[in-house]
Amino acid sequence: MKILIINPNSDLEMTKAIQKTADNFAKGEYEVVCQSNPDAPRFIETYEDEVKTAPGMIRLVKENEEKFDAFINACHCDPNLDALKEITKIPVVGIGEASMKIASMLGHKFSVVSGAKHSIPNKEAVIRKYHLQDAMASVRAPEGDVSKLSGEEKYLQAAKLAIEEDKAEVIVLGCAGMTGLDKKMQKKLGVPVLDGVVCALIIATGLVKYGVSTSKIRRYNPNLE
Repeated sequence: MKILIINPNSDLEMTKAIQKTADNFAKGEYEVVCQSNPDAPRFIETYEDEVKTAPGMIRLVKENEEKFDAFINACHCDPNLDALKEITKIPVVGIGEASMKIASMLGHKFSVVSGAKHSIPNKEAVIRKYHLQDAMASVRAPEGDVSKLSGEEKYLQAAKLAIEEDKAEVIVLGCAGMTGLDKKMQKKLGVPVLDGVVCALIIATGLVKYGVSTSKIRRYNPNLE
């Protein structure tokens, strides 16, 4: 089995981090390749950024459809996920959709920890798109002056508030750039903490083994008359 993880942005360090997480989880049982999108913005922070990622992501899917068994969209806002599902016959899994749907199975309510307050409404909109609003406790971002805190420390602060104040029982890491923090935070928080890259691999490999992919009967059928 071969899985292609598409990093929608052009940041090579993030691509390396995603690859490391994927390799650690796959343990050699299947092949995982993570590829960045060289013509995209370095980070995806706005809707305009999402639009700019589309041409490169579509090209990567079309060029690799015959070489891989599934694609993973490694940005938590799942940019262009519907378009990718439409243009290929093999499974496409977004790390946002995978992590939040798995979170809804592991506790009464989940919270997403986001990188910045600007992205909170975006995350809430994506959660509603996936019909998960009733399972959402909150979307949290680091608050106050966190300039002296490490990435793990500031996300840990937001997660603690989600658990204590919003009654979250599961924490979802809301950015591919947070990959690798899940087990460290889980140990300190005492609740499941989900890395979207791992969650997407769980879903993608399961779909391939089961021999199912996106239905083409209606919504994702570009040739339907």
